[in-house]
Amino acid sequence: MTDAPADSAYRVLARKYRPLTFADLVGQEAMVRTLRNAFDSDRIAHAFILTGVRGVGKTTTARIIAKGLNCVGADGTGGPTIEPCGVCDACRAIAEGRHVDVLEMDAASRTGVGDIREIIDSVAYRAASARYKVYIIDEVHMLSTSAFNALLKTLEEPPAHVKFIFATTEIRKVPVTVLSRCQRFDLRRIEPETMMGLLSGILATEGVGVAPDALALIVRAAEGSARDALSLLDQAIAHGAGETGAAEVRAMLGIADRGRVLDLFEAIMRGDARAALAEFGAQYAEGADPMAVMRDLAEITHWVSMVRLTPEAAEDPTIGPDERARGLDFAGRLGMRALTRTWQMLLKALEEVGAAPNAMMAAEMAIIRLTHVADLPSPEELVRRLSDAPAPAPAPPAGPGGGGGRAAGAPAALARPGVAAPAPLRAPAPVQAPVAEAEAGPLARYAEFSDVIALIRARRDLRLLIEVENGLRLVHYAPGRIEFEPAEEAEPDLAARLSQRLRDWTGARWGVSVVGSGGGATLAEQRDATKRSLRAEAAAHPLVQALLAAFPGAEIKDVRPPEAPLVEPEAEAGALAEDDDDWDPFAEE
Repeated sequence: MTDAPADSAYRVLARKYRPLTFADLVGQEAMVRTLRNAFDSDRIAHAFILTGVRGVGKTTTARIIAKGLNCVGADGTGGPTIEPCGVCDACRAIAEGRHVDVLEMDAASRTGVGDIREIIDSVAYRAASARYKVYIIDEVHMLSTSAFNALLKTLEEPPAHVKFIFATTEIRKVPVTVLSRCQRFDLRRIEPETMMGLLSGILATEGVGVAPDALALIVRAAEGSARDALSLLDQAIAHGAGETGAAEVRAMLGIADRGRVLDLFEAIMRGDARAALAEFGAQYAEGADPMAVMRDLAEITHWVSMVRLTPEAAEDPTIGPDERARGLDFAGRLGMRALTRTWQMLLKALEEVGAAPNAMMAAEMAIIRLTHVADLPSPEELVRRLSDAPAPAPAPPAGPGGGGGRAAGAPAALARPGVAAPAPLRAPAPVQAPVAEAEAGPLARYAEFSDVIALIRARRDLRLLIEVENGLRLVHYAPGRIEFEPAEEAEPDLAARLSQRLRDWTGARWGVSVVGSGGGATLAEQRDATKRSLRAEAAAHPLVQALLAAFPGAEIKDVRPPEAPLVEPEAEAGALAEDDDDWDPFAEE
């Protein structure tokens, strides 16, 4: 048995169909047009940097540029061209990676300043046989800081016979000092339509049959990368053994049938936990990866959201007609609140599934959460329901802590401004302090004790402000004169320090004295009493009682007057204008 010749060894599709000219590149028309004009006008930059996601053709484009720079044509008299002939010695040597003047370096494995010093030392020598000496550095962002610094001067003023071509997937990691010295090209992801045409042409050339829906799955999984698409196509052909369908590709990728994922999505949005878990369990039993199912759900949520906003998004060539019809139906019945809420929860679920010791259990718990949240009513719908419902029996008076004795830390139930209610809640009255007749002179602006508090607050003396609000029971006040009864937690030197601070701030003398009795409540106690009163009044309100009954365990955490809304009026009006079906997209009439 003899060894087969090297030429007969199988070459994977990603290498066999690697573009050899700019005409072979797909999806990069803007870059090709710019380079064509530069070559035609002899305005070729001395350094290029190519960036883009994996597999879009960065290194391939660098080699094509190198061939175009050094091509001499079939007759040996040609110059730099955007359409290298591919038959001259320079083109063949560069394509085979053996040209002495076209040097490729992988910066991922050669990151040090010593590797760059070799390049710097060699640029002074002219090319041995080519028109230009070309240095191609792949994954250039992996170079060390010292290596970048060593390259800067040569990169800015290279000899006329030297060209640099850099490729990177992490353009933000390349120093701006390097970027400013290069002509940058951003290679785009390949659009699904273009990718489908590319794969179909390769299949026709290879004489292999792959079902269109299977091809759509490959294109979707490739995410715009031609190399990924060709690698997956190669694997699918081998997996299908001559007849590759969607079932084989789904089994290969570990994903569930798209229609079944839509069934799972519908059960979740309907709030049917039992049906959703049963469908997910069936998919898992057939080999679906829980992480892949969560990603598919997130992708469907995003796609339905896009279709709801722009129906043209449904015309994706990788989407089948049945899936397109169901997506349009979902977009017509689902509100944006339900979709955005599902999207946020799926993002969190993806993190949990990836970190959990058992991905299946984590995915099931995520599905349970999604089904319970899917049919929650929107705030305005809840208010409409509760406003139309009969008022419950009066609740017992609230205790000192407010909230009808419900557990602390439970979700708050807040009245929404701008929504009609049976009876408006009374706004808190401003705290009143004893007021004396204002005296003439520099202290006339401090006619009330509240003016003194405002002064302390304006001076940002937080410690003194806290002590005054919690330790001072005011007995008598007049401009320049304060009498108070100290509370239990008052500092012994509070009177002296308050007098000294007020004198320093106002330039006038203040008499601050301590008496044994007659003081009222502290400002902190007045605030607490006002809050307790408002909570008790809110708890007795019929609408609030209905809210608390609808959410067992909720607690009134705060009550705000209508003139201090929780949200801007414009935002509130926009929220109330949402579709009425946001809260329960699949509720039956």
